[in-house]
Amino acid sequence: MAFNSFYILLIGFTLVSLLIQWRLRSKFSQYSKIGLSSGLSGKQIAELMLADNKIHDVRVVSVEGRLSDHYNPTDRTVNLSAEVFDGRSAAAAAVAAHECGHAVQHATAYNMLQFRSAMVPALSAVSRFMPFVLLAGVLMIRTTMIPLGLGIALFSLTTLFSFVTLPVEFDASKRALAWIDQRGIVTTQEHAMAKDALWWAAMTYVVAAISSLATLLYYVSIFMSGNRRS
Repeated sequence: MAFNSFYILLIGFTLVSLLIQWRLRSKFSQYSKIGLSSGLSGKQIAELMLADNKIHDVRVVSVEGRLSDHYNPTDRTVNLSAEVFDGRSAAAAAVAAHECGHAVQHATAYNMLQFRSAMVPALSAVSRFMPFVLLAGVLMIRTTMIPLGLGIALFSLTTLFSFVTLPVEFDASKRALAWIDQRGIVTTQEHAMAKDALWWAAMTYVVAAISSLATLLYYVSIFMSGNRRS
């Protein structure tokens, strides 16, 4: 019964995630068609925000892919997809400023970003074998609980990472919206569009975090049931 309930829940989260991804792409496409009154491109906006925050060692580069925008703290680059890099819309302004928000977090030693960055090496190693440990744990549950317990411990790191990501993303959006408003990059209407686009982007992280927590609790319930049987 618990098994069936979990998969129903998992399917539900998957459908919600797909819906939010679709909505995000739809909003981005909609707002990308509306020209920015300031006429600035995503590249120009990013460079201006970095300069205003006295960040001179970060490059703004164009990368392949759609909505592949990200900040790389390792090589100090703000990576913008072509439609954001060259775009002159509220959507491009929102994404460019958001990624620069991460650069500002890095430059100001924002504690949650530092915490998340410190977790990355461990998670990179864990992600390679964690699924196999969990599978072995479930298959060996009648023999020993150790593999499943280890798998749960490893999976809890990924869940923690998902939740640590939330304040990092929300803070970057907050910085971005405040800056584009204060700098006069957008009008009131354009600010509303930028805020809406970033909100839908943030929701993808929220759903991912909740889904990860639900999966973790499922494995914990299996572990507890196994302990009661033994």
